[in-house]
Amino acid sequence: MKLAVSGKGGVGKTTFSALLIRTLDEMGKRVLAIDADPDANLAAALGIENADKIVPISEMKEMIYERTEAQPGSIGGFFKLNPKVDDLPEALSAKLNNIKMMRLGGVKKGGSGCICPESTLLRALITHIVLARDEVVIMDMEAGIEHLGRATARAVDKLIVVVEPGRRSIETAEHIQHLAGEIGLNRLAVVGNKIRNDADVRFLQENLPQFDFIGWLPYDEALIDADLKGVSPFSTVSIAKDRVREMIGRL
Repeated sequence: MKLAVSGKGGVGKTTFSALLIRTLDEMGKRVLAIDADPDANLAAALGIENADKIVPISEMKEMIYERTEAQPGSIGGFFKLNPKVDDLPEALSAKLNNIKMMRLGGVKKGGSGCICPESTLLRALITHIVLARDEVVIMDMEAGIEHLGRATARAVDKLIVVVEPGRRSIETAEHIQHLAGEIGLNRLAVVGNKIRNDADVRFLQENLPQFDFIGWLPYDEALIDADLKGVSPFSTVSIAKDRVREMIGRL
């Protein structure tokens, strides 16, 4: 499976991604985890040691220069548009059990986009990961799908949008759906998070009738505490882990 996970900041997207990745690992799958959200820390949520020491790929200036033949930060000019990236998942990933995790980092953009060495290398890397790898791929995205192009969108099996009961979360989900539709990615599913009661479920179902809900995660103090303490949510005692396993079965 190739899965992308998106949603508004603060809805628990990275917590869900970490539970999904660790559960797949526990089930014996080889997983390539991609942290594509510059504002999140998937490595810490997975329980990888020294997560804060992992250097984002977009900040590896020497490697970017070697692969693209252009200095990071430069815009325009001549550089390789198809840099070699097939060796990077093994060379640049942090490892935990059967999980390989890569942190992409952010690219400073001017205007509506960036034709620069960093973004070119990251896009080539994502294309390779989605089209050519045989692991389960889970991408923790920001509240958008900037790293995906039309070719990769066609190969993504599901774009999972994490939502919580709230108007802003719903608006973000609809925005993500619009962006995904523009590149031909129409295989969307939704996970409802921070669910307190049946009223929360009905609220999300009534306001997002066009989406396929694959499951619901409870509002759980244990998961919130884990996030505050920098502990993997997979290390907590929570019904959320059973719910995520059920979602994998549906996927």
